[in-house]
Amino acid sequence: MNTPWKTDRWFVSPWNYSAEARRMLSFPEKIKFHDVTLRDGEQQAAVVFRKDEKIRIAEKLAELGIHRIEAGMPAVSRHDAEAITEIVKRNLGPEVFAFSRCMKEDVKRAVDTGVRGVVVEIPSSEHIIEHAYRWPLRKAIDLSIEATKFAEENGLYTVFFPIDASRAEMSWFLDLVTTVAAEGHMDALVVVDTFGGLAPHAIPYLIKNVKARVDKPIEIHFHDDFGLGAANTLMALAAGGEVAHTSVSALGERAGNAPYEDVALALLTMYGIDTGLKYEKMPEVSRLVQELAGVNVRPNRGIVGDMTLKIESGIIASWYANVIDEHPLELLPFRWDLVGQDAPEVVLGKNSGLDSIGIWLKKMGLSAGDREVEEILLRVKEKSFEKKGLLNEDEFRAIVRDVVR
Repeated sequence: MNTPWKTDRWFVSPWNYSAEARRMLSFPEKIKFHDVTLRDGEQQAAVVFRKDEKIRIAEKLAELGIHRIEAGMPAVSRHDAEAITEIVKRNLGPEVFAFSRCMKEDVKRAVDTGVRGVVVEIPSSEHIIEHAYRWPLRKAIDLSIEATKFAEENGLYTVFFPIDASRAEMSWFLDLVTTVAAEGHMDALVVVDTFGGLAPHAIPYLIKNVKARVDKPIEIHFHDDFGLGAANTLMALAAGGEVAHTSVSALGERAGNAPYEDVALALLTMYGIDTGLKYEKMPEVSRLVQELAGVNVRPNRGIVGDMTLKIESGIIASWYANVIDEHPLELLPFRWDLVGQDAPEVVLGKNSGLDSIGIWLKKMGLSAGDREVEEILLRVKEKSFEKKGLLNEDEFRAIVRDVVR
């Protein structure tokens, strides 16, 4: 019988589902993904998406089942405004949002693109207002009220986005957002960890305080500077956040945004929450974004990495030989086809073992005696050390031919 932590598609820790571990979880009934690849993702240094490229990515995100697309910031360039307008016209399925500064003119440009909603940003920590913007504090409040009211008057679903919220003094931050909610307008509030400096244990405390003061849907926008973007987003959703701002494979400013792949698959396997995404399309979407952005994720990146399911270690190759046909989830936390990857493959390198050689001999229709296998393994290791990499079929065949007389 399947259990939540062990199904025919994944096998994670049963402790995830223990009553004590889940006692404090307060997930909302529905979780949405708000993809920021076309805006925050493009803010990664040296990344440029042309209009047709933005459209291609939006189409792929729609196929994936992403719920909302933040298609860009119209004020950045006419190319961005044109791309957003075209994405809206195509009616791909997801809700389309624009991003703007807390300025009426920026919001007007968003209105002109035809988007359904707008994310309106403002600096929210006293220190960043004073030092980075060099504004009087009241200016941030006044601009927020004016811009959000203008967005409401023009029929936009208005998401208020306070920059650097996670480093703000709590009472100042809460006073700011409650003032904007009362005197301006917000349909939803984003809790923003602009610099990725929140620790997971602090997040329930923060969300609890925000929800006590602001009776609005809570959205989550966390960066990955400490590698905690996905974990922190999960903690915030578990504390009652409803919308996760994420990007494809963590593309984004500095170290990037929370990667949607990690958040979505963790929700499915570790919390039993299916957000409706087509998980098998994740590598396909990641490869397209990498190609168009001109960046590469690390080869062994979870879920979408090209080398994630390549097995070099001799110990793991032995596991592979014993379980791949009948018990593959003894080898992996989730099946490769759940996320659209190719099946695991044993490769040959410096860390290979005797079973690795046996697997390759069988795959290539070759044979060798026990002592010959040992000699082949020694030569494989030497060749890998010499070339600082894996062996290909021709190199392996040449070694076998030389050893097996």
